Amino acid sequence: MRRTLALAALLAATSLAHATAGDLLIHGGPIHTGVAAAPAAQAVLIRDDRVLFVGDLAAARAKAAKGARDIDLKGAAAFPGFVDAHAHLTGIGLRELTLNLDRTASVEDLVAAVKAYAAVHPDGPIYGRGWIETHWPEKRFPGRADLDRAAPGRVVVLERADGHAVVASSAALAKAGVTRDTAAPAGGQILKGDDGQPTGMLVDHAQSLVAGVIPPPSEMIKRQALEKAGALYASRGWTGLGNMSVEAPDLAILLSLAAERKFSLRVDNYMDPSGAAEVLAKGPSADPTGLIRVRGIKLYMDGALGSRGAALLEPYSDAEGLGLQLTPHDKGLELMKAARKVNAQVAMHAIGDRGNRMVLDWFGEALGGDTAARWRIEHAQIVADQDLPRFSQMGVVASMQPSHAIGDLYFAPARLGKDRLHEGYRWKDMLDSGAVVAAGSDAPVEVGDPRIEFYAAVYRHGLDGFANADWHLEEAVSREQALRMLTWAPAYAAFAEQHRGTLEAGKKADVTVFSKDLMTVAPAEILKADAVLTVVDGKIVFEKR
Repeated sequence: MRRTLALAALLAATSLAHATAGDLLIHGGPIHTGVAAAPAAQAVLIRDDRVLFVGDLAAARAKAAKGARDIDLKGAAAFPGFVDAHAHLTGIGLRELTLNLDRTASVEDLVAAVKAYAAVHPDGPIYGRGWIETHWPEKRFPGRADLDRAAPGRVVVLERADGHAVVASSAALAKAGVTRDTAAPAGGQILKGDDGQPTGMLVDHAQSLVAGVIPPPSEMIKRQALEKAGALYASRGWTGLGNMSVEAPDLAILLSLAAERKFSLRVDNYMDPSGAAEVLAKGPSADPTGLIRVRGIKLYMDGALGSRGAALLEPYSDAEGLGLQLTPHDKGLELMKAARKVNAQVAMHAIGDRGNRMVLDWFGEALGGDTAARWRIEHAQIVADQDLPRFSQMGVVASMQPSHAIGDLYFAPARLGKDRLHEGYRWKDMLDSGAVVAAGSDAPVEVGDPRIEFYAAVYRHGLDGFANADWHLEEAVSREQALRMLTWAPAYAAFAEQHRGTLEAGKKADVTVFSKDLMTVAPAEILKADAVLTVVDGKIVFEKR
């Protein structure tokens, strides 16, 4: 509720309406073009949906039409539009409309949050998302007993931040028929206590056991969620995103919002297999606005490192087991071969070193020697030394989230052990090998803030400034590399680098402006920069007043 009210206040203080047609002349601060041969400019002139000119201010003024809107940055810094290469748009919006647990700092904090929510919402089941236990003082997962004391007798299901586990109350387990005798589905785990009873924690495919106890959001709620997510992302400086695991009804809503001019960001959609029939039959497509594109399909190889579902080559250092494989080989290959026939992209989630190796192997089976398909491995978190060169050799895009490292590295040493910790979150190694690294946030798993992603990429410290030798600071990248990872690379990863990703004449006019110059300020100051202007397709979609 607090976050919803805060967002409403934010929107009230800003303008998200489309600007009227006409030239935009942007100047008065550092302008970073993203073009190696001409990295800086005095001015950007935009006409309609395109960049008309980038360069000297006097020349830009001479080319501007009469009545052009003059935007003086007053020292703020302009960049090519920042793009979140991997996010979940519906989830971002729903996080703002439901019980948001992304700031819970302990089991007791989670209990208090549920108790407060239950008091305000005395009837019906309770759903929330965003908790993650890796920093909690209790050093454990939450359990049904915690939820039972927070909301006695209530059906409660709370999703872990990474989306790979839920904790359910006793009432929720009972309603779903989950008992000590319930068998976990393939690719899932039901965690149990010393007494053999379910603790309430359901990992990966076992989450499906309680899927029916929480009513799914209605079409109206999803519409509100998508509209809210678009406004929120514009206010943070994002001009677009790669939208992952998209369900067909959600795509239909998004297309409707864009047609009604109620959604203004660029979205490259990768469909969940359940809604992928059209893209697998016809290939990639775009809507009439040009903002909403369907690129391909999204698959899952394994689970998450935090919940020990990531598929590893050797057992976890702090527990038994090698993690989970979520997609059977034959099913995965069937979908991949169907995608290849129509030139649709495949984006596949892989966290562990075994998971990444299997995806590379499967891509090789489906693609043969084709290195131009730009298939993507989402996350590519733990990659064995011998597999790292294969990304570049096979033309596979590494779609990675810098913020995952600065969260996971508090617990990753325990999961992986020191000997293979260097295989984790290796952005610089990827770039040095020649691979394209497209950066994103994986929101709502993470906050979904471009400042955090840039900070994590170039500094590789926690948000509180913490880091140690286990964090392998040598994997931090230069600011030029980070900018490319968040602008040009997401465009390349979606076959759009000819049209966006840099500020150049003739390209689509997507611009992000921050109050501080991310390329020069001290690392801690990156997090204090405010998004002050967001331009998509030549239209101002956010302007901080």
